[in-house]
Amino acid sequence: MTSGTARYAAAIDQGTTGTRFMVFDVRGRPVASAYREHRQITPAPGWVEHDPLEIWAATGDVIATALRESGIRPPELAAVGVTNQRETTIVWERETGKPIANAIVWQDLRTTPACQALIDAGREPLIRDRTGLRAATYFSGPKVAWLLDQVPGARPRAERGDLLFGTVDSWLVWWLTGGPRRGAHITDCTNASRTMLMDLRRLRWDDEMLAMLGVPRAMLPEIRPSSYPAQYGRTVEDGPLGAGVPVCAVLGDQQAAVFGQACTEPGEAKNTYGTGSFLLLNTGAEAMTSSSGLLTTPAYCLPGQPAAYALEGSIAVTGAAVQWLRDNLGLIGSAEESEALAAQVDDAGGAFFVPAFSGLFAPHWDMYARGAIVGLTRYVDRRHLARATLEAICFQTRDVTEAMASDSAIGVTTLKVDGGAARNDLLMQMQADVLGRPVVRPAVSETTALGAAYAAGLAAGVWSGVDELRANWRPDRAWEPSWTDDRRESAYAGWKRAVGRARAWLDP
Repeated sequence: MTSGTARYAAAIDQGTTGTRFMVFDVRGRPVASAYREHRQITPAPGWVEHDPLEIWAATGDVIATALRESGIRPPELAAVGVTNQRETTIVWERETGKPIANAIVWQDLRTTPACQALIDAGREPLIRDRTGLRAATYFSGPKVAWLLDQVPGARPRAERGDLLFGTVDSWLVWWLTGGPRRGAHITDCTNASRTMLMDLRRLRWDDEMLAMLGVPRAMLPEIRPSSYPAQYGRTVEDGPLGAGVPVCAVLGDQQAAVFGQACTEPGEAKNTYGTGSFLLLNTGAEAMTSSSGLLTTPAYCLPGQPAAYALEGSIAVTGAAVQWLRDNLGLIGSAEESEALAAQVDDAGGAFFVPAFSGLFAPHWDMYARGAIVGLTRYVDRRHLARATLEAICFQTRDVTEAMASDSAIGVTTLKVDGGAARNDLLMQMQADVLGRPVVRPAVSETTALGAAYAAGLAAGVWSGVDELRANWRPDRAWEPSWTDDRRESAYAGWKRAVGRARAWLDP
């Protein structure tokens, strides 16, 4: 435990739709929190952007709000960690901090031609072996190359080192630690692994991948451990935390949730339900290669220890499908209303909704899939569509668990859940029914922020080690399967037929 007034660990949780700042005590309990949304910018079909300066402003706002409302002072913070939406790509000027364009978000599809060219050139086996990823629009490397090629003068400036690239973690840490005044330009292994530019096993930038994608090394951040006792840097006087708070941890949001859920042993798995859903299975020190459409990724990297790896099933659209019902169709007034509406019917009336708005990610990896609602009859109404939307979240999760069972002798026995949609009790019961496995929700649902705070607090001595973090984990509620095997398998067979209709909708 740290001495003096520094009693808490804090986290900036910068997600796809908004930014949260949270402070936790030594028992892992939240004592301060504030949240602010930011705009979703869609300038063309399939394009999704964020304003990096809006994100930085939101970060300052939520920090100020949480500290003011709780009465906690910055000197009481032993350390702060950063967790972030992964793959979202920012390029900015080293001297001014001005972005050269909006951030390209992980959901964005504009790099489809570049990724298809890599596949056509036979490069995907090398990409999978070297990085654990697929040649897909999801990842950062092709986005960086697109910006350098499309923004006038960007490529020569990047080659000279005048431009910096980072995922959102790098952007925030750079500003927190001084920005143009020698701010730390860093990332960690979990975020670097999502760029398609890092050697998965050596945990360093790979020259062959940099050359293949056309990304200059001079613009890349330094890769450091996820929890770093030597600190990435300290916050500066004119920043939102004032001077001197150690910045000690960085984790991509899904890996932070692994840490927050205390999934630190091989075989432990969690699923985070957010804009998309992300199921990670800890495989220990082995970077296990998937033959079933999963990604191989570092779960976290602690100093002086081998990296912990995971198999990951990334699902592009889950919570975003509920938002679509609300914002695009007007079928519900709020995301929470989907639970009450879906509960009015016992099933989806034969309808299936495949929300492939950004193509299909794991385990299908189909850039040309598009959303589809099939099985409609006059019987189906908005209650059934609400239920079909929730069922789609569950079926996509089962797709991933089936792939994990195929790839690994470990498999998923009990699923720990978190994220906004995990508060939907009906959805969690449906998830247990579709999987045929128990589902457990923790007492602290904001596990992404908790994981980043844990990693920062470990570095600063707030916690003595991983065992103490595991002792903090507490369940809130568990769900057991209630469907018969016949109903479960019949419903899943219908889902797979629906996915078949959505796949390859566009002609490459």
